[in-house]
Amino acid sequence: MTPPTSPGGLASALAAGDPSLRLRAALEAGSRADPGLLDALIDRCAVEPDFYVRDMLTWALTRLPHPAVLDRLRLELGSTRPQARSQALHTLSKIGDARTWEWITPELLGDDDDEVARSAWRAAVVLVPSGSRESVAGQLIGQLGRGGRDLQLSLSRTLISLGEAIVPLLDAAVTQRDAVAATHARATMALMDEPELGFDAAIHEARRVAALGPQAG
Repeated sequence: MTPPTSPGGLASALAAGDPSLRLRAALEAGSRADPGLLDALIDRCAVEPDFYVRDMLTWALTRLPHPAVLDRLRLELGSTRPQARSQALHTLSKIGDARTWEWITPELLGDDDDEVARSAWRAAVVLVPSGSRESVAGQLIGQLGRGGRDLQLSLSRTLISLGEAIVPLLDAAVTQRDAVAATHARATMALMDEPELGFDAAIHEARRVAALGPQAG
């Protein structure tokens, strides 16, 4: 494949049917680090189906001058396409510019699309200033019990990475009426205390405690 040297050439290469060709095109674009390729990379992020190609697209974007990239990513956060929002958040987390913290809004942290929300959680952990950890932890606590096992595990890991700020919030969450959220809170506390326990075992123990009471042996 001829290396893409123009926005049109890159867009064409990124639309190839073979994902290995798309991966190579994204790699070449990142290696060139040509600001003129920004739009083609951003546009492909919103529709690329292959995980590895998407990750290479993000890498290519991190190679470009950050001010222009950040301007485009901010626009993508408001896209009607969930993947565009998710990839923009992922790329923001990789760039790691602290000034973009305020772009991680409550709406993104609670986005209806699970992958967007997960990407927002991960970006928040990377970008949140120390003085705002308790605030973001409070927003994330409201997501307890959401989705299936993998999404709940992602949220638990995110919360645990925020450190001691989450402890009083989890203590309160285990008493709430929503049994699924309370179980998730207990499991997160168990993982925080014993990281080697494993999420499935933590959920099992949380359900046992909920059923039998905290004094059950």
